[in-house]
Amino acid sequence: MNIQDPLLLPLWKKVEAGERLSPDEGMILYASDDLEGIGAMANEVRKRKHGAVATYISNRYINYANLCVLNCQFCAFSAKKRDPHAFEMAVPEVVAATKEAWEEGATEIHMVGGLHPTLPASWYLELLREMKRACPEIKVKAFTAIEIRHLSKRIFKKSISETLHLLREAGLDALTGGGAEIFDPIVRDQICRGKETAEEWAEVHRLWHQMGMRSTATMLYGHIETAAHRIDHLRQLRELQDETRGFTAFIPYAFVPETTELAHIVPVAPEENLKNLAIARLFLDNFDHITAYWISMGLLVAAAALDYGVDDLHGTIKEEKIFHMAGVKTPQEQSIVSFEEVIRKAGREPCQRDTFYQKIQN
Repeated sequence: MNIQDPLLLPLWKKVEAGERLSPDEGMILYASDDLEGIGAMANEVRKRKHGAVATYISNRYINYANLCVLNCQFCAFSAKKRDPHAFEMAVPEVVAATKEAWEEGATEIHMVGGLHPTLPASWYLELLREMKRACPEIKVKAFTAIEIRHLSKRIFKKSISETLHLLREAGLDALTGGGAEIFDPIVRDQICRGKETAEEWAEVHRLWHQMGMRSTATMLYGHIETAAHRIDHLRQLRELQDETRGFTAFIPYAFVPETTELAHIVPVAPEENLKNLAIARLFLDNFDHITAYWISMGLLVAAAALDYGVDDLHGTIKEEKIFHMAGVKTPQEQSIVSFEEVIRKAGREPCQRDTFYQKIQN
């Protein structure tokens, strides 16, 4: 293994022996300039877990509305009712998009929105029921933790647990990991004041996992956070995963600043994306999967990340709004052909997966 930085060698010995890295050792990784050495270590971990296989999912994104009671500084998606970019889909529109996706081969609908101030509880339950009535076999992965807290407190007026049970009964199969951003409270106060705390985000996922259900975990990086904030974020995710074992994968998002209130921030370089993914693979020893979100970094960088600990390239998506409204220039969708092509070029065996990262035979 080509490790140039001598400070990495003791870390590799621990990883090779199956021992857990400490937060201080995570900071050594972030401080190192030996990107190739970090990548090689992460790639060995990936290889142990997944061999030569790299996965993707055939899915479709649906943003049902962007009306939101919050005004996060990093977000260009949310709107107030009279804003020119405000939108809201009717239930039949969402159902029609679900049918179209299913007919095109999608196995999952990934659906999030803003914290809508007026849609009633009945609307959300009808939405899920109608989606499942139209396509009983499609998996509905929907809502962030902050959406669930909003629905619980302001819309359903029930406990979080009761709200989650009602949504599951109506057809919700999995929660999304969005809204985690960076867990540090000082950072959150600057980029998403009024949003849920790290503890509140974790509570929603904990309750969902206790119901026997699964979700993903995320991190938004490349804004005002430091390496110490990133490591602490990963530590909190790792501890929650130790407790519940309910996370299917970790999906970090590179911040896109262009049209946000933080437009002065320089976007992260490809090398930083690769390093962040590799460190996540090394530190999150209890996560089975690390997903490269091609929307925020581009498909070629995501494919390169297959040599930096990544085993999954996310999904076909079809129509992504949140990052594109922030100014990202990547396509809004990818084809199965393009996924399989870049995976093979990277020397991996492509395999389609489902919402729960179970392989689907092509």
